[in-house]
Amino acid sequence: MTIVFKMVSAFFKCCQCGQTLREKGATATDLFHLFQRRSVQKTQARFYATTNGSTNDTSYIRNIGIMAHIDAGKTTTTERMLYYSGTTKHLGDVDDGDTVTDYMPQERDRGITITSAAVTFFWKEHRINLIDTPGHVDFTMEVERSLRVLDGAIAVFDASQGVEAQSLTVWRQANRYAIPRLAFINKMDKINADFQFCLRSIRDRLHTIPVPLQIPIGKHKQFSGVIDVVAMETVTWKTGMGDDGGCTFIREEINKNNDAELWLRTLDARIRLIDQLIDLDEEFAEPILEQDEIVYIDVPSEEIVSAVRRLTIAQKIVPVLCGSSLKNKGVQLLMDAINAYLPAPCQRQQDFVSLYGNDLCAYAFKIIHDKQRGALVFLRVYSGTIKSQSSIYNVNRNCTERMSRLLWVLADNHKEVDSMTAGNIAVAVGLKQTVTGDTLVSSKSALNAAQRTWKRQSQSNDETEVPMLGGLDVPQPVFFCTIEPTSQAYQADLERALECLQREDPSLHVRTDTDTGQMILSGMGELHLEIIVDRIRREYKVDAEMGPLQISYRERLTQSVTEQTTLDRVIGAQHHLATITLSLLPKEEESGDSVTFNVSNDLNVGKEVVEAVRNGVLSSCQQGPLIGFPVIDMQISLTNLNLSPGTAPAMVSACASQCLHSALNAGGSQLLEPMMNLEIVTDEARLGTVLGDLNSRRGQVVAIENRDESRILFARTPLSEMMGYSTALRSLTSGTATFSLEFSNYEPVSRNEQDKIIKKITGL
Repeated sequence: MTIVFKMVSAFFKCCQCGQTLREKGATATDLFHLFQRRSVQKTQARFYATTNGSTNDTSYIRNIGIMAHIDAGKTTTTERMLYYSGTTKHLGDVDDGDTVTDYMPQERDRGITITSAAVTFFWKEHRINLIDTPGHVDFTMEVERSLRVLDGAIAVFDASQGVEAQSLTVWRQANRYAIPRLAFINKMDKINADFQFCLRSIRDRLHTIPVPLQIPIGKHKQFSGVIDVVAMETVTWKTGMGDDGGCTFIREEINKNNDAELWLRTLDARIRLIDQLIDLDEEFAEPILEQDEIVYIDVPSEEIVSAVRRLTIAQKIVPVLCGSSLKNKGVQLLMDAINAYLPAPCQRQQDFVSLYGNDLCAYAFKIIHDKQRGALVFLRVYSGTIKSQSSIYNVNRNCTERMSRLLWVLADNHKEVDSMTAGNIAVAVGLKQTVTGDTLVSSKSALNAAQRTWKRQSQSNDETEVPMLGGLDVPQPVFFCTIEPTSQAYQADLERALECLQREDPSLHVRTDTDTGQMILSGMGELHLEIIVDRIRREYKVDAEMGPLQISYRERLTQSVTEQTTLDRVIGAQHHLATITLSLLPKEEESGDSVTFNVSNDLNVGKEVVEAVRNGVLSSCQQGPLIGFPVIDMQISLTNLNLSPGTAPAMVSACASQCLHSALNAGGSQLLEPMMNLEIVTDEARLGTVLGDLNSRRGQVVAIENRDESRILFARTPLSEMMGYSTALRSLTSGTATFSLEFSNYEPVSRNEQDKIIKKITGL
């Protein structure tokens, strides 16, 4: 590598002064960036040709996300990718607060990712659109909406921890959207880093097949590189003096004569890899099994790569790579794996997209507010071409909006473009009505054409069916608090700020208490609400005060009940008379699902009346009879309905609401509390103390696992008992233990606990 640098630097001349790079004192890092910038410029030119419509080739595009448990190294890995691709000129560091993707002040203050950030870079003729997602459980919604529009993902694991609590959560989210994944075992330089333990953890806890394509060289601080099992090569990076930030690395073929032990170790790993591929991929297995004897060393690397790609896209395996992003080792090979194994947009299918043909079909998955530009709507373009200063039709809102500008982004930096073709991620400026989860098409006529095609294909006569992309699964908030400005003069500003933040964050809920008139802020956790209030103060310059955090309980019907209510009103000259009969049935299992509503088959009523009844009962379900929390796990049936001529739909809704409220009071209710999955990492000496404290918090121990000298405690506990647990655990373990929480479900509380909760909330 050094000889090559000296030869090249002697011939390349500066375009301004004419001196060679060697004469100017250029380093290997300078030469690396010179070549990298030229490669980026070449690939960018190719991309701009694509966006201008001269080609529709999407095979060189990758839309990927990076996901993990908090502090596994997602943002650090992203920073290295940007640096090695030539997009940035220095290595950002989370601790220094100068990373590209963690650009919010709240992120830099806390050293964590709070909001998903999109970046675009170019690597070896490929355009990679990457979204760095949060790892904290309070910001799971950011991961959800990012995965909704991605074609592939990288799951990052801490080599000393393996699969952690949030790793499971994001993995299940990726399963929901059927996303092919790579696994990157990071922090191989840490004490207690264990590659084999991580493989077992992925296999046992994620129920997938990990296929290691690399083996680490060295352990802990001696970690120096990896063995490429496919190519039968070692890849090592410089350490200590002469370290150039990981820009240069050395590939050496593994030779049996030079290092027999290393050669046997690599051959054994290659044999296991090929045997796994033979079992899972017929196309790969057929020519190999036709041979009299399998010569594993002679199986072409190209065929192995093709087989791994097919199985990864089919989600039958998860290729596993390793490295240390902070120590600048292994990231370039991870970027190569993105190009080699993750799918292009053309290899992923979305429902209804094919109905639009070459017309525009895009999905709005994220919104942020910029002080200068206003609302920036992040779009994934699935078909057609989106153009700047054009009109588009919002299918969900049934309206046409005009887009003023079109951008592509590098975190909080934006570059204006004229158009963006299918397979890309773009940012639209000027859309007033669009919110997260909306489907955008070129025009109302394009929607009608797609609707006609859909009816022919599905043989459906339902006029209300509209071909639109699926929405998001928004989790229900588990915490709430009051919020109010320090002065009434800021009330309007606070309402505008909350309106903007709600549009950005679908998991944030704002309502006004009908009894007290206070604004109620509901979110996913303590940190979530703390960040929201901090943003209101910093970004919107509104001095607001947050009340004490409270738990968001639920209520549930205890027995079946049928209730009839009559509403008789005379308003002006119009007589309104409605009689409604509702049957309520509790669901047998506590699923946490929203209330379901149906109409008896023998009832013949119009759609407008049914919708009025539906609105009435669902609105009434938001305030249960016990302490005013939403009612869940209930099935409502409209069994009888009598209306006088001229009765207004509003009166029908009011009658339905009264009927449901009476039925809930008659049927009896019980209180449900949010249960959390708890994972605690502590040492053997303090395990008994932690268990004793957990027992006092009504915790239920599920399992205890050993991990080197640590003990991993898995438990389920009520959220109400976990308030301030971080401080308590630090005190119990002298700061040596860590924990993570994840929402599980709602469960009934005992009668004694229910009485305590009601007394605490109502004072009665």
